Amino acid sequence: MRSTLQKIGLLTAGLLAGIFVSLNFSASAGKDAAVSALPIEELRSFADVYGAIKQGYVEPVDDKTLITHAISGMLANLDPHSAYLDAEAFKEMQVTTQGEFGGLGLEVGMEDGLVKIVSPIEDTPAYKAGLKPGDLIIKLDDTLVKGMTLTDAVKKMRGKPKTQIRLTVFRKGESKPFEVTLTREKIKVQSVKSKALEGGYGYLRITQFQDETNADVVRHLEKLVKQEKDGLKGLVLDLRNDPGGLLTGAIGVSAAFLPPKTLVTSTEGRTEDAKRRFTASPEDYLRGTKDDYMKNLPAQIKTVPMVVLVNGGSASASEIVAGALQDHKRAIIMGTQTFGKGSVQTVLPLSNNTAIKLTTARYYTPSGRSIQAKGITPDIVVEETANGEAYERLREVDLERHLANDKDKSVDVKPESRLDKSENKPHVKNGKKNKTDEENDARAPMEFASKDDYQLAQAVNLLKALQILKR
Repeated sequence: MRSTLQKIGLLTAGLLAGIFVSLNFSASAGKDAAVSALPIEELRSFADVYGAIKQGYVEPVDDKTLITHAISGMLANLDPHSAYLDAEAFKEMQVTTQGEFGGLGLEVGMEDGLVKIVSPIEDTPAYKAGLKPGDLIIKLDDTLVKGMTLTDAVKKMRGKPKTQIRLTVFRKGESKPFEVTLTREKIKVQSVKSKALEGGYGYLRITQFQDETNADVVRHLEKLVKQEKDGLKGLVLDLRNDPGGLLTGAIGVSAAFLPPKTLVTSTEGRTEDAKRRFTASPEDYLRGTKDDYMKNLPAQIKTVPMVVLVNGGSASASEIVAGALQDHKRAIIMGTQTFGKGSVQTVLPLSNNTAIKLTTARYYTPSGRSIQAKGITPDIVVEETANGEAYERLREVDLERHLANDKDKSVDVKPESRLDKSENKPHVKNGKKNKTDEENDARAPMEFASKDDYQLAQAVNLLKALQILKR
């Protein structure tokens, strides 16, 4: 049997070597770097394992399954955001960026074999049920998540509208898991919302950066300006719990408030293609259209006093916007430390309508700060409630195998010393915890722009103070 396994291993090693040669495989990414020698010993080890599985595993496993799992494993062990996308996952990713898809409305990742919620998307079944960033999904209906791939778990959560699924969820700080039954919906995310606030102030909220976000932002800003005959006195841009999305969306939103050709963000990676500078220019924010919707933007928007609200759920594209407006001193950033996802994922299509999502670069703010694992620090820290009550939030630095911050080595410290004490405070009522109230508070989603939105109230107060100082 050993002889048979060796023969299979040699054949597999030869096959893999041929594939790598045909792809002109190189372990070095420099422009002028020579093609590296093939890692023969490592390929031989891979081939030995492959051969052992084919020959001796208790049940037959087809080649496609083994290769797919090998690819998935390679990517999943790089960082939390690199992944293999099979045909269905690739299609779903494309649909999601267009703002309409079926399911529960969750941004998820994988940790210790469990599905970890990164962020529930606003106005979706998951959000309305009170699921929170950091929650761990341990069962889908009666099926344990442990042992499933992230792609398989997402497939199981997706389904026809009006069908139900039961999630068993573990939340840090609670003694036992709880169950929640969600009804799947056809989810169309309204990425931009706005309303006029009292006293001539405007409120603009972006929940996710999608294909239509930039054009929608312009339309909402036009509407806000028209509602005030004397123009806007100030504007609150709300990016709280915005998990990000398309880079072109971040550049376009930044361009709405910055002078033309202003640097918004830059990227640095190992290849020349990964070294880019993105400015507030049509060539960097237009996506699939030649119509520059920014031409319709009221001139006042470039100078209106602004406060940007952020929190631990503000990630990726929303951090790029906050960082750009902060560095150019165009807006005051208020709230709590953002998530810290400062890495670029490039989607590389493969054959059979599959793809890989590969981390290829890091994002930097215009002044050169790295967002990765650190996030954006607000100019004014304001907690969610008047007495500083808040829960610890999952951030990029808490994810296994996250990329390091190459500009600030102090980021990767022990969680116990990194967490702000105020973030660990449980909700307290009248000096005592009430079991029922505590559970209800844990489940209820935050309602942004409501009369109880403490952070928004403080943002408006700041804009009013700035208005007084101008006189």
